[in-house]
Amino acid sequence: MKMKKKTYIAVAVVAIVAIAAILLKGGNEKEDVTYDMATVEKSDITTSVTATGTIEPVTSVTVGTQVSGIVAHLYVDYNSVVKKGQVIAELDKTNLMSELASAKAQLASAQSSLAYQKANYERYKTLYNKGLISANDYEQANLSYQQALQQVTTSTQQVNKATTNLGYATITSPIDGIVLSKSVEEGQTVAASFNTPELFTIAQDLTNMQVIADIDEADIGEVREGERVSFTVDAHPDDVFQGRVTQVRQVAKTTSNVVTYQVVISAPNADMKLKPGLTANVTIFTKETNNVLTIPTKALKFAPNEKMLTEEQTIQDCNSKEKVWVLDGNVFKAIAVTTGMSNGVKTEIKSGLKVGDKIITEFKMEMDEEAMSNGKKTNPFMPKPPQKNNKK
Repeated sequence: MKMKKKTYIAVAVVAIVAIAAILLKGGNEKEDVTYDMATVEKSDITTSVTATGTIEPVTSVTVGTQVSGIVAHLYVDYNSVVKKGQVIAELDKTNLMSELASAKAQLASAQSSLAYQKANYERYKTLYNKGLISANDYEQANLSYQQALQQVTTSTQQVNKATTNLGYATITSPIDGIVLSKSVEEGQTVAASFNTPELFTIAQDLTNMQVIADIDEADIGEVREGERVSFTVDAHPDDVFQGRVTQVRQVAKTTSNVVTYQVVISAPNADMKLKPGLTANVTIFTKETNNVLTIPTKALKFAPNEKMLTEEQTIQDCNSKEKVWVLDGNVFKAIAVTTGMSNGVKTEIKSGLKVGDKIITEFKMEMDEEAMSNGKKTNPFMPKPPQKNNKK
């Protein structure tokens, strides 16, 4: 029994010594406070709006036909270069020529009738002036003459209409350009009863394209004509294309409850890499300042924490709302500054600093090497999970 008591006492002493060692060691762990610094430098600051858009020709014309018929000849295909007035297609003219011949025959008949009625009217007029016929006969001759005149006018209009329709059967290019699309083939019948059939789409100049970009309503207020734009297309991922905002359209477009506005961007295409229909990833630079003094924006949010100062360190503040901090020996000094443009990452400094100044951006905690080698720390005063009783 005495031996057991001595063993218990020895175990208790060892445990007390171990706890004391843990507490002593835990109390010696130190956390060093370090500060990230930044150098005042000259750089560019930009703010931008991003969107997607579609590459389109600046001018494109849809060519159709105002008359119905069978496509007799096609003289162009996709990518054909055409000139203004060049014949690009013809419809079958058989029916149209028959309509023109019929209209001319009716005009000839009307003209013959007019000649007769005119002679008859002049004869009746002479007889009426001599009192040889009644007024009723004279007025009837005059009426027949006037009706003949109107019939000639109507027949003339029918001839002009038939001539015009015959001309519509020969389809010409309205502009100089290139054929982007072709919607018909030879032998196909086109009907112009209710709308104008589309035969071709011709783009005027593919060396000058444009991007139609959809800008979110939250960003459209920052977009102005003349702002610089850069964009990329998936077809040429290594190329960055440049342009300018040429138009901000006022009509809103709503898709799935999302409101956007269309912005037109110039897209020079001298090397012909841009093709109609490509999707463009657009960046519009809404504000730009070049070669100005800049600092990280987070430096304006830094302030020294008195609890983390050493006994030797002090704080020298100022009354300015805009300020940055420098570390001069053991003194944290506040420097009043005047800021300009900011993009959230960098901020322009108009006064208070110069190139090369070192400022504090943030502080961070670092444990010493001994504390780091111990891994996770445990608190001996925290409650421990219950243990099973192994006494028998």
